[in-house]
Amino acid sequence: MIIRSATDTDWPLIWPFFDSIVKDGQTYAYPNDLTIDTAKPLWLEPAPGHAVVAVEDDVVLGSAKMGPNRPGRGAHVATASFMVDPAARGRGAGRLLGVHMVEWARAEGYRAIQFNAVVETNTSAVKLWQNLGFQIIGTVPEAFDHRELGLVGLHVMYLPL
Repeated sequence: MIIRSATDTDWPLIWPFFDSIVKDGQTYAYPNDLTIDTAKPLWLEPAPGHAVVAVEDDVVLGSAKMGPNRPGRGAHVATASFMVDPAARGRGAGRLLGVHMVEWARAEGYRAIQFNAVVETNTSAVKLWQNLGFQIIGTVPEAFDHRELGLVGLHVMYLPL
C-alpha cells in the first residue's frame, strides 16, 4: 500500500465511499445532499490544503485531507480528515494515512495537530489517534447528531509536534 497525493482523477474513486460514509450518519457532519460535484471542493481543497490517497494494486482504499486548522494566526496548527472505504477497513489504510499526515505536518513546519470533531462513538478512530499520540483535550457534549444514537459528543484531539 502506498500513500500519494490525490488528483482530480482520483475523485470519482473517492466519491463512492465518501458518499456512503456521509450518508451512514455516524462519523461526519457533512450534509446528506452533497453531490459528486459539490463534495469535491470540500475534500480536494486548494493549497495550502493537501489531499492524499491510500492505494493498493491501483485501488483507492482511503483518503485524507490536511492543512491549517485556522487561517492567519492559527495557521501553525494543522488539522485533517480521513475516510477509508468500508470494504477496505482492517487493512491498515487508516493508520498509514494517519502516520503520513503526522509526518507531513512535521515536514511542513506545523507546531501541532488539532482534530476538531472526532465523534466519541467512533471508537476505532479514537483508539487509532490515541495510539499515534493524540490526546482528548475536551469533548463538546451532544454536538453530533448520530443517525442511530442521537446526540453524542465530539472530541477535540491534539498532538503537539
